[in-house]
Amino acid sequence: MRRMHTIRGTAKSSASRTFARVMMLIVLCCSFILLSACQNNDSSTVFNTSNSEDTTADTSRVPWDYRIVDSTVGDLIGSDMTVLPDNELLPNDGNYATGDKIWTLQYMDAELTTDADKRGDIRLSAWQLIKSYKDEASAKKDLERLKVSVKTDVNLVGVYTTKYKDKTRSFAVLELPSGNRIKQPIDTDMYKTLEKKKKANVILEEVHDFTDYDLAYAKFRGWAK
Repeated sequence: MRRMHTIRGTAKSSASRTFARVMMLIVLCCSFILLSACQNNDSSTVFNTSNSEDTTADTSRVPWDYRIVDSTVGDLIGSDMTVLPDNELLPNDGNYATGDKIWTLQYMDAELTTDADKRGDIRLSAWQLIKSYKDEASAKKDLERLKVSVKTDVNLVGVYTTKYKDKTRSFAVLELPSGNRIKQPIDTDMYKTLEKKKKANVILEEVHDFTDYDLAYAKFRGWAK
């Protein structure tokens, strides 16, 4: 009887240990699942310290350029007209006839993408007709209003020199009002002038949007003297 009692006691003890191990395994599995869910839902936890904002690029569309083109009126289509030589369609606001000589204002915009390091990637659109004129003077008047040259100070990020074989080249890195940075080659004298400065006096060309004049993009056009 004692041996039978001992065997039963041993069996009960073994079953208890097995049950405890199963319960511990279940608890560990649940904990792992919960931690994985937290890691996926919260990118700022200790399991994932990456910051998505650091890799996000800002994309915007900005006015890029205008030009005046000497053109000829082609076919009249209803209240519109085609403009030769590319047969682009424009409203015939000037009551032109086929064969009339006109001047057209053309517009180009750009998709500007700036990364976290303020480096810019630019994609230019095709030229688009936006307006016609009976004389060149009227077209130039609008062009002067849309493309404005200004002298101003911009942030000077720094200057540096590179050397390849026996050739040395120097550059200045400027931060434009739009926030993106550009690199310009400079000679030895300009390098010495800018070496210890935080600002640089430059000439910018402000290109304004023809439908929203307050929307403008500034482009570097040279060093101010």
